[in-house]
Amino acid sequence: MKEVFETSSIIEQLEDLKLNALQELEGTNSVKELESWRVRYLGKKSHLTEVLRSLATLPLEERRAVGAFANEVKTYLEKSLDKKRQVLYEAQLISTAKEEYIDVTLPGRAFPVGRLHPITQTLYEICDIFVSMGFQVVEGPEVEWDYYNFEALNIPEEHPARDTMATLWVDFQTDSGDRPMLLRTHTTSVTARIIETMKPPIRVIEPGKVYRYEASDATHTPMFYQIDGLVVDEGITMADLKGTLYEFARRFFGEDRKVRFRCDYFPFVEPGAEMAIACLTCGGKGCRLCGNSGWIEILGAGMTHPQVLQRGGLDPEVYSSFAFGMGIDRLPMLRYGIDDTRLFYSNDLRFLRQF
Repeated sequence: MKEVFETSSIIEQLEDLKLNALQELEGTNSVKELESWRVRYLGKKSHLTEVLRSLATLPLEERRAVGAFANEVKTYLEKSLDKKRQVLYEAQLISTAKEEYIDVTLPGRAFPVGRLHPITQTLYEICDIFVSMGFQVVEGPEVEWDYYNFEALNIPEEHPARDTMATLWVDFQTDSGDRPMLLRTHTTSVTARIIETMKPPIRVIEPGKVYRYEASDATHTPMFYQIDGLVVDEGITMADLKGTLYEFARRFFGEDRKVRFRCDYFPFVEPGAEMAIACLTCGGKGCRLCGNSGWIEILGAGMTHPQVLQRGGLDPEVYSSFAFGMGIDRLPMLRYGIDDTRLFYSNDLRFLRQF
C-alpha cells in the first residue's frame, strides 16, 4: 500500500526543499557543481520528483493544491538554475578574457620578407650587364636532342669531349626511329639552335639550368646554372671577345679584381681560352676553393669554330663569331667568399637570409 502524505506535511517539505536548494545554489561556483545541484534537486531521483509522484495518494482537492505548489517550487528552482548558469558563464568569459588578454595597442608581429634566391639575383645581374652592352636574352629547352647538345657543336659520337660531360640520357623513340635525347649538359646547345634560326648580326646570352650525372662536392652539383653568350657578325675578332669579358668582370667583380686569360680547348671554338679571376677567399694565396692556385676559372670562351657556323647555315668566309659560357653558381661564391656550392641548394634559411 502506497504511503499517504498529509497536505500540510508535504507543503512544509517542499518549502524546506526550496530553501535548502536556494542556499546550496548560492554557494555553487563552477559548472560541475551546478550540474550536481541540478541532478540532486531537479533530477529523476530527486526529492521533488518523489513528492510529485506521491500526489496520486492524495484526495482530489488536496492533490490540486499540493500539485500547484510543487510545480511553483519546480519552476522557481529551474529559473534560479538558469540565472546561476548565466552568472557562471559570464564569470568564465571574464576569467578567460583576462588570461588571454591581447593589448591591441602593441605593434603587430612583422611577417618575414621574401627575397630572390642568390643564384637568381646573380642571374638577373649578369643579364642586366650584358643587356646594357646590347645583348638579347634567349632561352632554350632543358630536354634536348643529342644533335644540338653535341653533334652541332663539333662533338660527334665517340668524341672524347663527351666523357667530360656525364650525361643524363632520356629514353625516347620517334616514329622515324631512335633519336637520342638528354638533359642538356650545357647551355651551348641553345647557341647551336640560334646559329640555325637567327640571321646575323647576332648578340645573345642564353641562361638556364644544366644537368650532369656526377657526385656533389664543394664545387659540383648534379644540377646547376650556366649562361652562354654568342656574337656573330662580319669582322668579329678575339679582341672583341676579350674586351666584352673584361667589361663584364669589371662590372660584376669590381675594377680591382685581377683577370687572367689562358689558352684552352673546347670543340666548338678555335682558338679557345679560359678566363679566371683572383680568388676572393684567399686573396690569391691558395685555398681549398681555388685548388691552392690562387685563381678560379669562371668561364670558357673562344672564336666559334667555322664548322659550327657552317652547320647552322652561315658562311664562315663572311661571318666570324665568338662565344663564351660560364657557371653562374661560382660567381656568387667568388663575390661573397662562399666555399661550398651545395649551400645554395640546401634550403637553409640561415644561409639564404644573408642575401
